[in-house]
Amino acid sequence: MKMSSKTDFDNSSFDIEDIISNNENEFEKKAKQERQLAEQQIFPKNFVRKKIEQQKKEIVGYDIPGIQTVFMKTFGCSHNTSDSEYMAGQLASYGYSVTENFENADIYIINSCTVKNPSQDAFFNLLDNARATGKPVVVAGCVPQGQPSHPKLEKVSIIGVQQINRVVEVVEETLKGNTVRFVARSKNLKPALDLPKIRRNPFIEIIPINLGCLNNCTYCKTKHARGQLLSYPIKEIANRVNNVIKEGVLEIRITSEDTGAYGRDIGTNLPELLRALAQLIPDGVMLRVGMTNPPYILEHLDEICEILNHERVYSFLHVPIQSGSDQVLRDMAREYTSADFCRVVETLQAKVPGVTIATDIICGFPTETANDFEQTLNLVKKYQFPILNISQFYPRPGTPAARMKRVPTSEVKQRSRELTKLFDSYQPFNHLVGTRQRVWITEYATDGVKLVGHTKSFIQVLIDPNEAEIGTNAIVDIISATKFSVFAKVVPGTCVKAKNLMEAQKIDTTINLRKENLRSQTEACECSEEEQEEIDNDDSNHNHNHNQTNSDCCSNNSDCCSNNSSSKNTDCCSNNSDCCSNNSSSAKNTDCSSCDCEIQSKENSISQREIKTQITTQQSSITNINNKSMEKNSNHQFIYFTLIALIIIILAYFLMI
Repeated sequence: MKMSSKTDFDNSSFDIEDIISNNENEFEKKAKQERQLAEQQIFPKNFVRKKIEQQKKEIVGYDIPGIQTVFMKTFGCSHNTSDSEYMAGQLASYGYSVTENFENADIYIINSCTVKNPSQDAFFNLLDNARATGKPVVVAGCVPQGQPSHPKLEKVSIIGVQQINRVVEVVEETLKGNTVRFVARSKNLKPALDLPKIRRNPFIEIIPINLGCLNNCTYCKTKHARGQLLSYPIKEIANRVNNVIKEGVLEIRITSEDTGAYGRDIGTNLPELLRALAQLIPDGVMLRVGMTNPPYILEHLDEICEILNHERVYSFLHVPIQSGSDQVLRDMAREYTSADFCRVVETLQAKVPGVTIATDIICGFPTETANDFEQTLNLVKKYQFPILNISQFYPRPGTPAARMKRVPTSEVKQRSRELTKLFDSYQPFNHLVGTRQRVWITEYATDGVKLVGHTKSFIQVLIDPNEAEIGTNAIVDIISATKFSVFAKVVPGTCVKAKNLMEAQKIDTTINLRKENLRSQTEACECSEEEQEEIDNDDSNHNHNHNQTNSDCCSNNSDCCSNNSSSKNTDCCSNNSDCCSNNSSSAKNTDCSSCDCEIQSKENSISQREIKTQITTQQSSITNINNKSMEKNSNHQFIYFTLIALIIIILAYFLMI
């Protein structure tokens, strides 16, 4: 009988009572076949997992920490992005390769977001796919931190948001087959800002200035994960800024769950931090301030306006309103009114020319009425925010809002569509067409071709790559505008590379040249074992080439010593004497004779000797290991034969008895 993947119970033309009464044996037979089919569908997956594990064990050195490839995926906010960059940097410093190719990974790290249902669902879908491969999985971020006992997180390792500095330890243990969970939180537990880091964009540094917040919003799950406010000292943040500027970073973004609350737990505040950072930032580098809630910026509004007017600080601020209704704001426990928010917006617009204000709105909060939503629409009409993040309400488990009676889903979607339509009805950047702006170019567009720069007001500018270079700033003419960006042409001769970037590139170039010089010298001055054996076996050829090479070497060395007088040249002459007396016949030694004083300096000679010493040490270590292994095998053989002899003697004794 031909089986299908669906059972007969799924077909509405069958009556189950008739089947059982008329042919119970046939029913049992079908049920047994269905169970067998289900087992066949499950068994291959388990078999594949076991096969993968067996293949991994057969790979020599697979279990050695630091040689595996780690897949890393990040969901959520810029704070999560920074955490992932820190984790990637630490793993890379221990020898791991970090990839975005899912198939090539030996282990998966997924950094999660719990703000909305869609982001959490996407995280769980990826987690299921990772677990299906049979490879080790580590999860990080707000989902496991806020709900570590979630059923889908069983038998996976967890890194808490305050313990990303232990990612190497977690990965190593997970690769060994262990499940590790670091989710503890403490008032004094913060990852250091000077950890190794791999930035997704080498020109943009994201610096978390604090963890957690002071709010208790009724809809927010993030507070469960990030906890109470924990601010970094100004000195530690300033040190990080200084270091990344030396690395050639051109844009510094400070971030947290609420930058406006910064410092309240350590006796300082956001304006003090921003003033300190603005003094450190050189020309060509820009600072961007992250999201701040209205209650805290109100206390320092004039100071914030002064800082946003600084020539090296973007005139941009993200201030969420969430709703235009005071009643809804109270139910959300937002601790401000619509009038407070309007005061922030109008003060910024009056005192910071061209300021860009971004905001967030939640549609369909449980207590939101049609009148409440109308107030939100009126607020958007009034200010026509150029950046508006629109979200439908999602009940997050464990939050007070999740227990409230919900607005019908159809109504929530309708409100979201209406607000989106209003946002699409105006063009926020048309007034820029025909103006001349300075832009800082730090990104590529999503098409992978156009360059992306930002104006002083942090408006996105798309630029032809033939007219400018990433990592520069330039004067541009705005020629057209769209809803989310503007197009521009670079004014010829205005494209400038920041001084700190040029210095960082010089350092990188110098380091690479030194590495190349050292590598070429090592290759030129070392004979392989085969070459040395060939030299030793052919005395006449050896003597002929030795004399010829040495004469060339000494001739070149005479020029070197006579034409230069620095201290390095003394070393050069000394090293060249060794060259003349010790050179042999190989072609590589001829290369050695072409002495360049700079390359043959004492520093490089020492480096060569160090490399040779390291190689010799490693070879000796390998020899010792092999000797020990042979001794161990000999001991095992002796014990084995002794046991056999003993057994034979005992058997003979019992046979005699």
